[in-house]
Amino acid sequence: MDTHLAFHFAPEDCAAGETKAAPRLHLGVCGSIAAYRALDLVRQWQDAGFGVSVTLTPASMDFVGALSFEALGASPVYTAMSGDARVSTPFPHLEPGQNACAMIIAPASAATISRLAQGAADALLACQALAFRGPLVLAPAMNPAMWEHPAVQANVARLCSRGCTLVPPGLGRTACGELGRGRMADLRLVYLAGLRAALPKDLAGVKALVTLGPTREQWDGVRFWTNASTGVMGASLALALWLRGAEVHAVCGPGTPWLPAAEDMPDAPLYRYSVTSAREMFAAASDLWPEMDAGLFTAAVADYSPVPNGPEKFKKSDAPDGFDLHFAPNPDILKTLAASRRQVRPQKVMGFAAESGNLQDAVRGKLYAKQADMLVGNLLSDGFATSSDRVFVADRMGREESWPQLPKPSIAWRLVSWLASL
Repeated sequence: MDTHLAFHFAPEDCAAGETKAAPRLHLGVCGSIAAYRALDLVRQWQDAGFGVSVTLTPASMDFVGALSFEALGASPVYTAMSGDARVSTPFPHLEPGQNACAMIIAPASAATISRLAQGAADALLACQALAFRGPLVLAPAMNPAMWEHPAVQANVARLCSRGCTLVPPGLGRTACGELGRGRMADLRLVYLAGLRAALPKDLAGVKALVTLGPTREQWDGVRFWTNASTGVMGASLALALWLRGAEVHAVCGPGTPWLPAAEDMPDAPLYRYSVTSAREMFAAASDLWPEMDAGLFTAAVADYSPVPNGPEKFKKSDAPDGFDLHFAPNPDILKTLAASRRQVRPQKVMGFAAESGNLQDAVRGKLYAKQADMLVGNLLSDGFATSSDRVFVADRMGREESWPQLPKPSIAWRLVSWLASL
């Protein structure tokens, strides 16, 4: 798991804790060599604040045993419809639907997919899925020829038409040695799909623009002007918005964290636009902005760019005694787009400021100078290019708060809730 994307929700941050929904996921594991990867999913969802229960099919236990899941704290772990000493309920086929807020089958085999598509309740996992009224996520894993078979594709299409979320298998070499599409998807995708299925969609219908990361202003063929921003805060905000149901458009500078590609999540795409320079970021954001409902401008955009020397490498011999650079101003993306917001149903704007000192006064001043609805500030000494931060937040209604050192995903979750309340 990319640590930049590991959402470790405190109870008050997690929407499952903000509502009365049970903070538990139910994981079904089918027969596949990918079954061992399900152990990592259990740990990651637990780290995110969820309990996890598990059902193992008989075929899956040829690859991984119930004790492995129990050792990680998964509970209950089901292996049979009846006579299972591990569970006390007389209705193991109904219990997940009564207590879990989402169900994920990963890996999902062709046999289990067929059972669900046909409504066949001849196995425990199929019974549990058929009796589950909440969101169901499928992450198939099988031989590429099996995945491509028309019968399997028809079954998958039928389940998707009924509301199941599909995390398509990945392209690569499978355990049998064949190269094609069939291996279980990147674990980060399955992890995020499980979280998204479990969390309330309080931002459904919202279109949000997020700018993130540094910009890179080229000077010659090999040298450029940039900064140390990692884009972790922006990526955390993009995912927080997406997890809560928003349609997210992320304009990403160079070196920013992994985000799920739109084709990886066909049922709920997250759109990424990769740019390099400040002017490229401005152009991409400007094109998107008229259709957006909110803009979260986290990118550490270079205020100035060096006047280019040309595409060739500048030689030391060309300036043995040193040389001077001239810098030209770049567009102020936050200020320009905030000033151009719609008059009818205007967009909400969140800005960010990294300061060397006098943080609160700087945030208050920039809040109004940039025409933002809220502004988030941090001291460079506290959290630039790190995975956690301390921030001071102010909005145009007069609300102000200082937050202690927190992981950036937790900060992002709280900021999204604040913006939604404005």
